[in-house]
Amino acid sequence: MDGPADGREWLEADGLGGFASGPAFGPRTRRYHALLLTATTPPTGRVVLVNGIEAAVATAGGAFPLSTQRYAPDVLHPDGWRHVTAFSNRPWPRWTFALPDGTTILHEVLVEPDSCETLLRWQRLAGDGPCTLSVRPLLSGRDYHALHHENPAFAFAATVRGGNVAWRPYPDLPAVAALTNGTYAHAPDWYRNFLYVAERERGLDDTEDLASPGSFAFDLAAGAGVMILRSGDGLTVRAGPHAERLVAAERARRAALTPLALAAGAYRVDRPGGRTLVAGFPWFTDWGRDTFIALRGLLVATGALAQARAILLAWAGAVSEGMMPNRFPDRGEAPEYNAVDASLWYVVAVHDVLAAHAAAGHPVPEAEAARLAEACAAILDGYAAGTRYGIAADADGLLRAGVPGVQLTWMDAKVGDRVITPRIGKPVEIQALWINALRIGIARWSPRWRALEQRASAGFARFVSPSGALYDVIDADHVPGAVDPRVRPNQILAVGGLPHPLLAGAQARAVVDTVEARLLTPLGLRSLDPADPDYRGRYGGGPAERDGAYHQGTVWPWLIGPFVDAWLGVRGRSAEARAEARSRFLPPLAAHLEEAGLGHVSEVVDGDPPHRPGGCPFQAWSLGELIRVRRMLDLDPV
Repeated sequence: MDGPADGREWLEADGLGGFASGPAFGPRTRRYHALLLTATTPPTGRVVLVNGIEAAVATAGGAFPLSTQRYAPDVLHPDGWRHVTAFSNRPWPRWTFALPDGTTILHEVLVEPDSCETLLRWQRLAGDGPCTLSVRPLLSGRDYHALHHENPAFAFAATVRGGNVAWRPYPDLPAVAALTNGTYAHAPDWYRNFLYVAERERGLDDTEDLASPGSFAFDLAAGAGVMILRSGDGLTVRAGPHAERLVAAERARRAALTPLALAAGAYRVDRPGGRTLVAGFPWFTDWGRDTFIALRGLLVATGALAQARAILLAWAGAVSEGMMPNRFPDRGEAPEYNAVDASLWYVVAVHDVLAAHAAAGHPVPEAEAARLAEACAAILDGYAAGTRYGIAADADGLLRAGVPGVQLTWMDAKVGDRVITPRIGKPVEIQALWINALRIGIARWSPRWRALEQRASAGFARFVSPSGALYDVIDADHVPGAVDPRVRPNQILAVGGLPHPLLAGAQARAVVDTVEARLLTPLGLRSLDPADPDYRGRYGGGPAERDGAYHQGTVWPWLIGPFVDAWLGVRGRSAEARAEARSRFLPPLAAHLEEAGLGHVSEVVDGDPPHRPGGCPFQAWSLGELIRVRRMLDLDPV
C-alpha cells in the first residue's frame, strides 16, 4: 500500500436508515464516516453517535497503533495504516494488521440489519506472549450533516456494568452503549481538529472535535476482543455470547446472497407506515423519483415482489393533487411535491410489479390492487386536469410543466435562486413517461384516457429534429414552437427504459446512434454533449461548482439501463446483440463495483476521462439499473 487512502469506501447499513461506513484504508475522510450513525425517526432523523476509535496493541515487542486520524492542517497520527497488510469487504469489512514483532491482528466491523448495533471484533491470528488491545471510542452526538465542536454541554458521565458502559452526551439524543468483554477506565478527554479531506474538496466546513469518555482494555492473548456499539442505555447483554450469535447468523445470511443481492438489500428500509428505499448513502434518505426508478431493479428484477408491493402501497396514500412527493424531509416537515416525473415513475413501477406478479402466476390481492389502481388514476386525472407548478395536459395532449425558479425534472440542480437546467415547457422524457403512464392506465384500468393518449402520441412527433435525434424541450419556456436543441440523454427514454417505446425503426435508431456517439461513456451517459459550450467535464469544487456541473456533462450511471434497453431494441434483441452488449457494457460497471463504494455503483462520474467517481458513492438507482441490465442480458440479475 503506497498511501493512507485509496478512495474506496465500505458500507454496513442497518435497514432502518442508519449505517456504519468508512474508508477501506486510512483515516475518516467524510463527516458521514462513522461506526454508529442512527436514524431516530427511520429512515430520517439521522445522528452520529460514535464517529470512530483510537486503537493500539501492546505486546512484549512494544506498543503499536492500529488506527489513523488526520488532523488539521494536514497531519496523520498515529500511523496505524502502515501496519495494514490486507483488506476485504466480504462478508463484512475486515482488516489484517501485521505488527513489527510478528503479531498479526484481524479487525472486523459488522452491522446486523434491523438492530441498530455495530459489532467491532479483534482477534490475534499470530504471535505469542502478552497482547493487550486498548480502544478509545470517539463520540459526538450531532446531526449527520453537521460537525461537532468542543463544548461544555457534552456530558462525559458513564454508567458502568462490568465491561458494559453507557453515556448520554446530550439529553435530547439517544444514549450510547458499548457492550464489551473488556475492562473500562473512565478518562474523559477531547480530541480536536479532525480534518475530513472529502469535505474540504467539496468546499464545505471540514474540521471537528470529538469527545472520548474513556478507554477499554482487552486481553487478546485470552481470546477475541468484542465491542458492540448501539443506541440506548441497556447494559444487561453479555457481549461475548451476543457477538457469537450475531456473527454466526450474519455469516449464514450473507453466504446465501451474491454480492449484488447483498448490496441491493442495503437500500431497503422501514419507515412509519411501511417500507421504502433509501436513495443513496451516506447523505440521501428516500426520494420519490429515486425510489420508483430503483425499485424496478433492486426489487422487481430480483423477484422481491412482496417488498416492492409494500413500498408502492406505502406511497399510495401520499398522492396530493395528482402528485407524489419528491422528498420527505429529514425532520418530519411536510413532504415536498416538486417533481413532475416522480408520479409518472410511480405508475411505471406499479405496472412493472403487476406484470411481474402476472408472469409469476401470483395475482396481487384484490384490495391491494385496488389501492394501487386508485393512486395511479389519481395521478393521471390530476395531471390531465392540471396541478402545481403549471403541470397540465396541453391541447396537444402533451404534458407542459414548469414555473421560474423551480426545478421539476430529474435534472434538478439549483444554485441559490438559479435553476441550472430549468427545462420549462415540454421536456422530452416527461412526454415519454406521460404517454407510457396513459397507455398503462388504458390497458389496465380505464379507456377514459384514450383520446388524451392519442393526441399526446401524435404530438410527440414534434420532438424529432432535422438530425433525427430528439429536442430536449419543445414549447420551451411555454413559448409555442420554441425548442431546446441541446443533445441530452433524456431522449433515450423515448426508445428504451419504459414499457412502451415511442419510436421505432429509423427514428429509434437515429436517437440511439446520437446518444451513443455523443453521450455514452463506459459508466453511463453524459448529461450534456461535450460539444456544447456549457459542457462541464469535471464534477468537483464547492457546492456552486458541483451543482453547476451536475447535469451539464456529468455522467449518470443509472442511465445505462435505458440506454442498453434502447440499444438492444433497435438491434432486434438478437442473441448476437445480447452477447455484444454483455462483453461491451458490463465489464466497466463490474470493475467499478470495486473502485468507489465497494459493491455498489456511484451516483455520478466525471464526463471527461478517466471518469472519476463522484457524488454519493452508494446510489440506489445506479445499482438498480445495473441489476436490470443484467436481467436484460440473460444473466442472473444478482
